[in-house]
Amino acid sequence: MQFSRHFSSAVQTQQTDQSIWQAAVLAGFPAALWRLPNQTARELIIDASGTVSTVSMELEELPMGFAVSPFLNPETEQTLFLKADFYWRFDENGTILETHHKLSADHPASGALFKTARSDEQLQARPTVQVVQPPDEQQKQFEESVSRAIRRMERNQFRKVVLSRTKTVRFDEQPDIPSLFNRLCQAYPTAFVSAVYLPDRNQVWIGATPERLVSVDGAGIFRTVALAGTQSAFDSEGRPKRPADAPWTQKEIEEQALVGRYIIGCFKKIRVREYLEEGPRTVVAGNLMHLRSDYSVDTRTVNFPQLGTVMLRLLHPTSAVCGMPREAAQEFILANETHQRELYSGFLGPVNLYRTEGAETHIFVNLRCMKLEGTEGTLYAGAGITEDSVPAKEWRETEMKCDTLLSLLS
Repeated sequence: MQFSRHFSSAVQTQQTDQSIWQAAVLAGFPAALWRLPNQTARELIIDASGTVSTVSMELEELPMGFAVSPFLNPETEQTLFLKADFYWRFDENGTILETHHKLSADHPASGALFKTARSDEQLQARPTVQVVQPPDEQQKQFEESVSRAIRRMERNQFRKVVLSRTKTVRFDEQPDIPSLFNRLCQAYPTAFVSAVYLPDRNQVWIGATPERLVSVDGAGIFRTVALAGTQSAFDSEGRPKRPADAPWTQKEIEEQALVGRYIIGCFKKIRVREYLEEGPRTVVAGNLMHLRSDYSVDTRTVNFPQLGTVMLRLLHPTSAVCGMPREAAQEFILANETHQRELYSGFLGPVNLYRTEGAETHIFVNLRCMKLEGTEGTLYAGAGITEDSVPAKEWRETEMKCDTLLSLLS
């Protein structure tokens, strides 16, 4: 893969992640901005085609880019894909560290992109935001759906289902996405933070998700996690809890174990026996705590270079966002949720990132996210329902998850 390493030094020094993002939006180019967990560098790609294509997620065949999948995506065949016509890596202050561009500086797209760039001083101040009060019946409808799910599980129709809801917010003017992105990075250092501009839909999706779906690093190490169970990271007096002291109920332990058993079942299905399992352990994700187990496989040792692609298709949608058995849980979701999930609880992340040690792919479940359309934002949150669930508690869990983003907006 050939890249133009950089544009002129004058262009480099006057641009930051904020100004380049704004230039992409003004030019109508799809763009993705992200920061990987436990890292400080930000990365940004721009697709100069002006439209977002759909691909089959054959990771070994795709060029460098950024993938975004809806919740409903059989065999991952309808995944949105932003090509990396332009790529930047920045430090946490927005200063350019590295560039890899497919298109030359004299390409028409380059001119359209860089001529529209604005200085950071021109970017707007933080807008005010108002939470739109949900209809009185929304909580009642959600809790009734939880009760229906519990009755179905008591009749052994499925073992778990994840039900979601939305919350609407309105801004007095369009928020500055890079500024919000930076606040998320500061608040949630262990999350995958991303912002994706999709001009075809006139949408920006922004979020901070704690859940890795699949990744393969430059050394060929495959990773995935089982993440489930939720409680507040603070005690009743607002003090941070120690992860080692977090009390977990049998319902939450079983919910997380279901996800872990499903991953191991996938390994067995494809005859992968040499995997490492670590956990479960308590992890902090912003204002929440979860139970997490980590799984890794050396794809070179097991001679399975396609493992990332195969496991992505087996795992999505995971039992952490859909349920078990998958088909029965998904049918219940479609019959009972009153909104369209769209890209919420799908997956997203960079594919075949350029690295000196080899290409890297990092795909995450799209959780703790907001869809922004103009000045209206839609927050999404879900709760894992098992036979031991209490409807009112599940509603409160979704409230806590919405607060992940809401606390930084208001």
